[in-house]
Amino acid sequence: MRADAGGADGEPCGGGRPAAARLLRQETLLVLALSVGASALSAVISFTGSVTAPGGLQDRAATLNGSQAPGRPWLDLAWQLFGIATALVPVALVAHLLLREGAGGLRAIGLDRRRPGSDLGRGALVAAAIGGTGLLFYVAVWATGANLTVVPESLPDVWWKFPVLIASAVQNSLLEEVVVVGYLLRRLGQLGWTPAAALAASSALRGTYHLYQGVGGFVGNLVMGVVFVLLYRRWGRIGPLVAAHALIDIVAFGGYALLAGEVGWLPTPP
Repeated sequence: MRADAGGADGEPCGGGRPAAARLLRQETLLVLALSVGASALSAVISFTGSVTAPGGLQDRAATLNGSQAPGRPWLDLAWQLFGIATALVPVALVAHLLLREGAGGLRAIGLDRRRPGSDLGRGALVAAAIGGTGLLFYVAVWATGANLTVVPESLPDVWWKFPVLIASAVQNSLLEEVVVVGYLLRRLGQLGWTPAAALAASSALRGTYHLYQGVGGFVGNLVMGVVFVLLYRRWGRIGPLVAAHALIDIVAFGGYALLAGEVGWLPTPP
């Protein structure tokens, strides 16, 4: 897809607009610092701590959805909902910035209700391909000792467990795909980055903020980032990617809740 104002990569800032380009760079850095950029730095610090501590990576767990108030389910629920809601603030910020730009908000990156059936269908196909491959890759890398034991959920067995896991999956998908693919590619295109450089930046960022899981988390998500960027450029819509990511996480979170300790092939904490 060509880089125009309504496309996947945005409209380049011309050489005669240095002030506008500077503001756009500052805006992009601030959005990233408030969202996945901060997560990337946190993941690097976490991974450094894991590899420099005694013992192997397999002996450590990376918990994705854990209890925030053990033994106090209503307080725990409040904290879970608070975390999900605040994590979506950068998505609202991106929508606001795209509206101010005159691009029509999230519609500019293809997140709207115009093609729900198509978005969900494409997302389901992508989720089936990437989810299955990703699980096999994780188990293989974990077996080599290069990855932490990923614990998708450790919530108490209460009535809100699965609704919260589903909400968490949707939140992850909205934040990552809106910011890391739709918004970032648009802004980098407007700043004159080449498609290859923008793809590398987006996929490397996705891999980095998953580094807390280990080498497998980094490599697997980097590859997923490349695939998602290519699909976004082909379809010009973020909707299918949001659907795919949400479905992958829903199956991962719910599947772990149901199968952990019941099957021998699924890694669990020692």
